[in-house]
Amino acid sequence: MNVIRSEMRLCTCCMEEHQVDVVSVIECTSFKKRKVEYEAQYFYCCNTNELYTDENQLQYNDISLKDAYRKAEGLLTSDEISNVRVAYDISQRDLCILLGWGEKTITRYESHQVQDRAHDAILKKIQDDTEWYLSLLTESKKNLAERAYQRYLKYAKLLYESKRDVYLRKAIEAEYIKYKDISALNGNVCLSLDKVIDIIRYFSTLSRVTRLYKVKLMNLLWYADALSYKMRGTAITGLVYLAMSMGALPIGHHSIINLDGVPCDEIDEGEGSTYFFYLDEAPVYEHLTKDDISILDIIIDNFGRMSKKQIVDRMHEEEAYRITPLGQEISFEYAKNLHTISNEREKGA
Repeated sequence: MNVIRSEMRLCTCCMEEHQVDVVSVIECTSFKKRKVEYEAQYFYCCNTNELYTDENQLQYNDISLKDAYRKAEGLLTSDEISNVRVAYDISQRDLCILLGWGEKTITRYESHQVQDRAHDAILKKIQDDTEWYLSLLTESKKNLAERAYQRYLKYAKLLYESKRDVYLRKAIEAEYIKYKDISALNGNVCLSLDKVIDIIRYFSTLSRVTRLYKVKLMNLLWYADALSYKMRGTAITGLVYLAMSMGALPIGHHSIINLDGVPCDEIDEGEGSTYFFYLDEAPVYEHLTKDDISILDIIIDNFGRMSKKQIVDRMHEEEAYRITPLGQEISFEYAKNLHTISNEREKGA
């Protein structure tokens, strides 16, 4: 029994006014055939050495018991359900409208009733998938007051934007599901988007790399992974590259350049856009090893000042490109025969 606080009050246990302790007690009981422990709160009367409760404590203890059960069963707690709703700034009633539930369902889940697994799964999906929530909101527009709908839409868009990088990463990782096994296609290493970002930032911040546009960057990435594979038997990033007309392009490149931390500027050139990479700072590269950076420096020494055309022409000379059919994955096994890179650092590595 732990004392939370003491307060002067009329004790309904002994019917005298005195200092009464509010205490917490760990209770153990069965709920829905599961044994659970939970924290209960009581008043303690020192005159009678007894515990007693008021209505508020009874409600608190009931929720505490059911939340302990929820945790044991892997369900959202009452506070977590409330937090899902608060994150979208939506009322209990209107969230029920979006989900097609009875209008008091969320109110009950946030207080005394334990949700079933089907409803719990839906609440977890809303918690994790703002894009899906936005689709539900759009479908329910006609059933909501216009002012409320506009407010909900505003908050949902803000939340979606704050999670944009999470969605991008999930989308890229989904494209790489078929390459999750270690092989020569991913350079014998699992995908690391953090390393990809650090490499792009490393290339973007050095004066030795000139006119770093997208095509040049993608070929530099391939050369860095290929040289790493040649020297160490593993690539750096885990990216899988396709043989395309402009050289090697990693799967998911459209999304990669939009990840948080990638210093990419979209430049409008009238008939289309181009992407330029430049970082005017010297950041810390947390995810790159000294050996990784040494390999990147070799790539920069060889290709940093080349134009897009020059590096694409070099790529076309590589066995990896000449043998791989256009549009197909490039095996890193061909990297063992890289012949266009020459640097004293490579020899000493």
